[in-house]
Amino acid sequence: MRKWEDLLSFSAVLLFFIFVNIHADKLFFRIDLTEEKRFSINPATERLLEQLPSEVTVDVYLDGPLNAEFEHLKLAIQETLDEFKVRSNGKLEYRFVDPNDFSDLRQKQQFQRSIIEKGIPQTTLFDVSANGEQTQRLIFPGALISYKGKQKGILLLKGNKTKSAQEQINQSIEGVEYELASVIQDMVQSKSKRLAIVQGHDELSPQEIVEFSKVATNKYLVSWVEDLSLLKNFDAVLVAQPKTKFSNRDKYLIDQYLIEGGNAMFLMDKVQMNADSIPLGGAYAFGYDLNIDDLLFRIGIRSNINLVQDQQAGLLELVTGDFGDKANKKKLPWPYYIYLNTFSEHPIVRNMDVVYGKFVSSLDTVKSVGMKKIPLIFTSNYSRIRKMPNLVSLDEIKEVNQKKLFNKPHLPVAYLLEGKFKSLYANRFPPKGINPSTRIKSSTEKSKIIIVGDGDIIKNSINPLNGQIESIEFDRFRGQSLSNLEFVMNSLDYLMDDEGLIMARNKKVTLRPLDSFKIREEKSLWQWLNVGLPVFLTILLGSLFIFMRKKRFER
Repeated sequence: MRKWEDLLSFSAVLLFFIFVNIHADKLFFRIDLTEEKRFSINPATERLLEQLPSEVTVDVYLDGPLNAEFEHLKLAIQETLDEFKVRSNGKLEYRFVDPNDFSDLRQKQQFQRSIIEKGIPQTTLFDVSANGEQTQRLIFPGALISYKGKQKGILLLKGNKTKSAQEQINQSIEGVEYELASVIQDMVQSKSKRLAIVQGHDELSPQEIVEFSKVATNKYLVSWVEDLSLLKNFDAVLVAQPKTKFSNRDKYLIDQYLIEGGNAMFLMDKVQMNADSIPLGGAYAFGYDLNIDDLLFRIGIRSNINLVQDQQAGLLELVTGDFGDKANKKKLPWPYYIYLNTFSEHPIVRNMDVVYGKFVSSLDTVKSVGMKKIPLIFTSNYSRIRKMPNLVSLDEIKEVNQKKLFNKPHLPVAYLLEGKFKSLYANRFPPKGINPSTRIKSSTEKSKIIIVGDGDIIKNSINPLNGQIESIEFDRFRGQSLSNLEFVMNSLDYLMDDEGLIMARNKKVTLRPLDSFKIREEKSLWQWLNVGLPVFLTILLGSLFIFMRKKRFER
C-alpha cells in the first residue's frame, strides 16, 4: 500500500511539472533584482516596442578587441537590445559588427568611411597591456538602425567630457535606452506633433537657425508663424531671440495659449549691443524692451538685464599686433562666451556635455502660485555678473584669471516651469480689438515652459574665413563638440512628449569602483585566502569525517 502511495505522489508531481512546462511559454514575466533597476525599461519604451508595425534591425559597430570600459559599454548595449528584442515580440533584431575585421585594407577603409557618413564618428582607443605594451585602434561606438529601407546612425558614446573616462562611459550606459528608443520612435511613427516658430519680432530667421530647422523638420511638423492667433493649433511654440517689442495683442495671445495648456520655449537675449564694435574700443550694452517681461514674471521668472562672465570661457580670435608683414592673431578666453556644463538631474539635461552660450543673462525665480520651477543649466563655480547698461570692452580679457573677481558660483541661466498659473489679463481688459468674453482668466490645463537666458545657443554663425555656416554642435577654436542642438531638441521633446519616452534619460547606474590602494595593500592576503582557505576547509572536514567514522566503529 505504501509503495502505491509513493508511486501516486511521484506521478502527481511529475504531471504537475509537465503541465507547467507545456504552459510556461504563455506566462511571461521578468524580475529585475538590481538596486537601480538597470535591466528595467521605461513604460513608454515598452509600449513603443510592443506596437512596432514592422521589423527593425540594429547593427552595433562596437565590437572586436576592447578595453574594460568599452567592454562594459558593449555589454550594456547588448543587455538593452536583448530586452528590446523580448519586448518587441521578436520584431527587433540586432547584431554586433567589427569595422576592423577585414583582411583587405581598402575594403576596411571604405566600410569605415560609410559608417562615418551615416553619422557615427570614430573614436581612437588607446590601451596598455599587462606587459606595458601600448596599442591604438579605431572604434565606432555607435549603431545603425534600419526600418523599411530607411537608415539612421546614432552615437552611443555620450556624457560630459569634463568627467573621467569611467564616469563618461557610465553616463553613456545610462543613456543607451533613450538613444536607441528615440531613434526607433522617429523612424516608425509618422510626424504628428506641430511646432510653431514665432516670427514678427525680429527673431532669428530660417537662415540663422538652418541646422536646427533641418533636424526639427525631420521630427515635427514645423511652421513659421507671424499671426499668433494660430498658436492654438500647435503642440509647442519656440520664441528664438526676439529683438523688437511684442505688441499687446501678441502678448495676450501668448498668454491665452499658455493658459489653455500650451507649451513654449523662450530663448531670450536681455541685452543688446553692436558686437562688431567691441574690438574698436568697446560697445555700450543696454537692455531690450520686449514688452513681455511682465508675462514671464507672472509665470514665475525674472530675466535680468545683465551679462554673465565665467572663467570656463570660449575663445575669441583677436589681432594682437603684426608678425612681419602679416597680422598676428591670437585666440584668447572671452568671459562672455561661456562653456555651460553644470546641469541639474532633470532628464532634459542629465549627462549632457557642454552648451555654449554667448552674452548670457542670469534668471531669477519669483513667486507664482501653482508653478513648479526647475533649474536646468548653471554657470560654473567661478562666474560673476555685470549689470547693464555698461561698456563691454576687450580689456576685460585681462581679468579672466583673477579668481577673486569670479565669486558668484552656479548662476541659473535656464529654467523649466510646469503647472497652472493665473492669466496676466485676469484683472485687466484685453487689448483693443479682442472680445473680453473670450478671455480665460486661469489655467485650464498644465503648461510646460522653458526659458533660457541666451538666444545664441541655437544660432548658426558664419565662418569669416570661408563664409560657410558653422555648426552649433562644434566649437572650431577649441575643437570641442557641443550639446546646443541636443539641449534644444531634448527640451522640445519634453514639451511635446505625451508618452514620457524622454524619462528614460532618468536611468541611473551607480558606479561601484574598487579601492585601488586597498587592492595593492591586501592583494597577497586575499590571494592566500582564496587558495589556502578551500584547502584548509577540505582537510578540516576530511579529518572530522575520519574522526567521526573511527569513533563510530570503535563502539
